[in-house]
Amino acid sequence: MNNSEVIQHADGRVELRDYSSIKSSPLYNEDLAPVPVARRNWTTYNYAALWISMAHCIPTYMLSSGLISAGMNWWQALITILLGNSIVLAPILLNSHPGTKYGIPFPVFARASYGTYGSNLPALMRAIVACGWFGIQAWIGGEALNTFFRALLPGWNTLLGGPIGGHMVTEWLSFLLFWSLNIYIIYRGMDLLRKVENWAAPFVLVMTALLLTWAIWKAHGLGYLLTQEGKFHSWREFAPIFIPSLTAMIGYWATLSLNMPDFTRFGKSQRDQVVGQVVALPTTMTVFAAMGVMITSAAMVIYPQMRPDELWDPMKLVGQFSQVWIVAISMFTVVVATLAVNIAANVVSPANDFANAFPKLISFRLGGLITGIVGLLMQPWRLLADPSGYIFQWLVGYSGGLGSIAGVMIADYWIVRQKRLKLPDLYRTHGAYTYAGGWNWRAVVATLVGCFFAWIGVFVQSLHTLYDYAWFVGFGAAFLVHYALMKILPPREAVTVEAETLEQQAQA
Repeated sequence: MNNSEVIQHADGRVELRDYSSIKSSPLYNEDLAPVPVARRNWTTYNYAALWISMAHCIPTYMLSSGLISAGMNWWQALITILLGNSIVLAPILLNSHPGTKYGIPFPVFARASYGTYGSNLPALMRAIVACGWFGIQAWIGGEALNTFFRALLPGWNTLLGGPIGGHMVTEWLSFLLFWSLNIYIIYRGMDLLRKVENWAAPFVLVMTALLLTWAIWKAHGLGYLLTQEGKFHSWREFAPIFIPSLTAMIGYWATLSLNMPDFTRFGKSQRDQVVGQVVALPTTMTVFAAMGVMITSAAMVIYPQMRPDELWDPMKLVGQFSQVWIVAISMFTVVVATLAVNIAANVVSPANDFANAFPKLISFRLGGLITGIVGLLMQPWRLLADPSGYIFQWLVGYSGGLGSIAGVMIADYWIVRQKRLKLPDLYRTHGAYTYAGGWNWRAVVATLVGCFFAWIGVFVQSLHTLYDYAWFVGFGAAFLVHYALMKILPPREAVTVEAETLEQQAQA
């Protein structure tokens, strides 16, 4: 095996200088290849801007609504959001490390723990969830376009006839237009994404702050939502809502806790990616959700005729304005925010994941198109129809499965392998990560055990508490099982690089 292609730099980053030995492998394509150190140009600001722009989206704005409708008051909802995002930051940072060190995307990193072909299990599980999120964000963006067109053209709502499937034809058209815009931008590549995130982050924050200022001025204060008490007067009453809500908040970014290597592979250093993420994620999520609470509270005074669910929806709220230019600017802001989060959070990963399944047949761009089609078929308008179902079914349910994958990958990289990977073997059909036919059955078993305990509460009512803690249960069970199996029944190939260090490999 030729190890001369492996180079380790003084700061710990590793790269392949010679791809000739792996380019012909069926596991390799240009989109999945390690990013050379010279091309790793993302800074602290880029990662902070990434998270700010991803957090500044309509689902985050509306996040408190489901918690408040479940009985929390405003500050209980915000604390739940802050705590959940602080917890999920830990697995995000742990899985970010190999991306920056080795320059590899999530599905390639998964090959170390699951096997060169087994990595398709976590990759496709992650991809399917991302497709659902892509559809949700595309539907929200379509609503923004529809609101804009309705303000511009008074007869827009009935222009193409009556409702079909519960929605007007023009509403469906707006959705398809926004969906097409996403697909077009996907084909422009990662560098454009970085530039979009850089300016979208401050733009959306400033525009939302202006909306908040207007609402407070118009209502002569913050309104009465902030003075309402919650329905719970003891921990016994509060816990049954708080625990699944906390799990749902973790589930909100459980997807990114797996695939952050898709972004950190471009990082200039570990410090850049860590500081950028720590500073931006928990704070931005909480602040933007708080802005949603304050705007809604003031809107209750301004528009008493509107239903509570309409007041929480910024598209319906802005639709009350009579000035076309205000609606146009507001909807442009929503479109920018939704595009930024949709492409970054819901396209980059599944595009890589689908490419990982068939590297020689599916490119990043084709993977993005597949993501859009699957997201369309998942009927996102149904997922968003009920805020409580959105939080307690969609977010909590899938968090258990993704938590199980995170448990396996973190145990494998940090405990079993001590952060050491044989980089060329991640792209070879016969190497350290071949295991049995390309599958590491230990990781698969650990994932299934984690999913079993995370989801059993759905079917056995007496164990429903496990489902409330789905992410924690899935993560913990998979972590322990994978570590135990790798130690008790280790693969034939050595699972750590102890015989020779990467520096020795570079000199060979």
